Amino acid sequence: MDLRAKLASLGLWLPAAPQPVASYVAAVRSGNLIFVSGQLPLKDGKLTGAGTVPSSMTLDAAQAAARICVLNALAIIDRALDGEWSRFVRVVRLGVFVASDDGFTEQSRVANGASDLLVEVFGEAGRHARAAVGVNALPLGAAVELEMAVEVR
Repeated sequence: MDLRAKLASLGLWLPAAPQPVASYVAAVRSGNLIFVSGQLPLKDGKLTGAGTVPSSMTLDAAQAAARICVLNALAIIDRALDGEWSRFVRVVRLGVFVASDDGFTEQSRVANGASDLLVEVFGEAGRHARAAVGVNALPLGAAVELEMAVEVR
């Protein structure tokens, strides 16, 4: 698969892989799985989605932030695979965390921004297990954080 070409066909691009913002590594490979640490909606090193949903950020904006998190995770996987996407098998799991106002219960709709993008990019291999969790705060004040596990050869 040519990931860059597929993203370009969707009007997207693979960013530079973000560096960890604390004491952890961006990804760990164990056997045939790559676990990507939590990714924030960082674009060019700047947080693009901050605050809580829906008071500080609309549902649509939070979905867009989740998509940026996915692109950052894919950049990290790209680095782990040395750009050899022929080794990619499937997305296994997403964990999506949403900084939520009290009473907000649509975390799954925010997470759909990420899930739908993965299906657009990878088709059936993009379908995955998922958790969408509401939290009171995330690192750097982000509205969304995403972790991912993928299977590789």
